[in-house]
Amino acid sequence: MSDVLKTLGEMGVVPVVTINEPEHAVPVAKALVAGGLPAAEITFRTAAAEEGIRLAAAAVPEALLGAGTVLNIEQARRAVAAGARFLVAPGLNPEVVRCARELGVPMLPGVCTPTDIEAAMGLGLEVLKFFPAEAMGGVKMIKALAAPYRSVKFVPTGGISPGNLADYLALPSVHACGGSWLVKGDRVAAGDFQAITDTARAAVDAVKQARA
Repeated sequence: MSDVLKTLGEMGVVPVVTINEPEHAVPVAKALVAGGLPAAEITFRTAAAEEGIRLAAAAVPEALLGAGTVLNIEQARRAVAAGARFLVAPGLNPEVVRCARELGVPMLPGVCTPTDIEAAMGLGLEVLKFFPAEAMGGVKMIKALAAPYRSVKFVPTGGISPGNLADYLALPSVHACGGSWLVKGDRVAAGDFQAITDTARAAVDAVKQARA
């Protein structure tokens, strides 16, 4: 397992961030670092993602930045060139996985079925995004999948919240959880970065309690 994936696992929570203005990425990254959660998956759902990663990577080097919603090779190359140190996708695209390997960064493709998992294992992957987590059965589904695939670790994302975070982290097969509740769009738009720091700090405490 790569050092990047080990670090994400130690954190227990990976903030999933969607930004609309590139300059917002820097204060968001700083706010997460201040809250003890120095990581962010900045999604390619907006045109601001690439430049946001570039700005944050330069201004906040202590933050472990990744790119999310990476759907093709072009996006993968652009994300890594901008400074992304890991890539995340909603589904499993072998071409993108191979591209990530060539670029030297870990890839977390999305899976939700045994067939997906076996395809990912065939590509040499051992940490996979389980998406959309709650919609696909949540904790019960992960328990069922973990039984035959004991060598795989999951990063459930989609519907994770402070209310169910501990339930997911209690599973031995869960490496970390992806969460969009940590960086809400309205807080970013309002410039309320202190609220993001506070939310990150609460998440760090929740992970400690869940793993105690």
